[in-house]
Amino acid sequence: MAKLTINMFAKGEDVPGQGVGSAYKEQVKLLRQFAAGELEITEAARKDGDVNHFNTVHPGSYIRLLRSKAPSVMHVHFLPTTLDGSIRLPRPASAVFKKYVMSFYKRADHLVTVNPIFIQEIAALGIPAGKITYIPNYVSREEFRRLSDDDRAKFRKLLGMDGQQFTILGVGQVQTRKGVLDFVETAKRLPQFEFIWCGGFSFGKITDGYEELKQVVENPPANVRFVGIIPRNQMNQFYNIADCLFLPSYNELFPMSILEASNLHLPILVRDLELYEEILGGNYLSADSPDGFVSRLTDLAEDSTVRIRMTEASRAIETFYSPEHVSKLWIDYYRRIVSER
Repeated sequence: MAKLTINMFAKGEDVPGQGVGSAYKEQVKLLRQFAAGELEITEAARKDGDVNHFNTVHPGSYIRLLRSKAPSVMHVHFLPTTLDGSIRLPRPASAVFKKYVMSFYKRADHLVTVNPIFIQEIAALGIPAGKITYIPNYVSREEFRRLSDDDRAKFRKLLGMDGQQFTILGVGQVQTRKGVLDFVETAKRLPQFEFIWCGGFSFGKITDGYEELKQVVENPPANVRFVGIIPRNQMNQFYNIADCLFLPSYNELFPMSILEASNLHLPILVRDLELYEEILGGNYLSADSPDGFVSRLTDLAEDSTVRIRMTEASRAIETFYSPEHVSKLWIDYYRRIVSER
């Protein structure tokens, strides 16, 4: 069977600290490594591929979509509703941008979502459910892996950290939607623990809640560190000094940080959202308020039985999202849409 050429477009994916960029790079790397016998991956080639796959809603990508003669795929990394709590625009501008995003999604021949529960939500926006497919994200086990005890100790020392202190890691842009205020409130109630947030204001002053969040970032509690946007090739070090991943986000599709942390078998604590039930299969801790987060983190730090159980739960996430499984989903998907065309 002849190889298919998949022409990838991701203009604008290089905004620092965005999960979209991470997901795109991981997918390209995955397919080049595990699907090389079936797929030829090109990036922004002038000639159409057998499939043109769009990963961002950049205007340059939209123009190319309009000119595309090959079957087009749009990767849905966010919905118009998730823009609320992420960026703050004047109401008319916000309305126009949301219409633009929906126009992009509607013009594509096919959509891929990273979470199955969003198929119906996307369909409710006027897009036929038959053109929407669920394929999960994937993260490289080579880039995100457990380091030696010595390497972890060296990095903790470099940061001036107490080697014995239980450390909680948060990852994501500093936005209202990401639950940063609850992250800080939880930390205030657990002064004996260390809290680190990796991420910053990727969209600057138009970030929703910018002024309030800026005050928090510049004046955090003594046990909280906002370390800013960390280059992707350095993030593994931060996962290695953490004892768990804590994501109090109010709205997500599929956080890349969960897959990254699961490669190290870190216990995962998230807000109690329906979307996690579908993609993580109960292999996580959850709560819906600082009171609940405090309780879960205290149990995790002080009860070795809970810690062992949640470490194994994280290992189960890593196993399910294997490169072999996810790459085969992509191969079958691309072949199907080409044959339908």
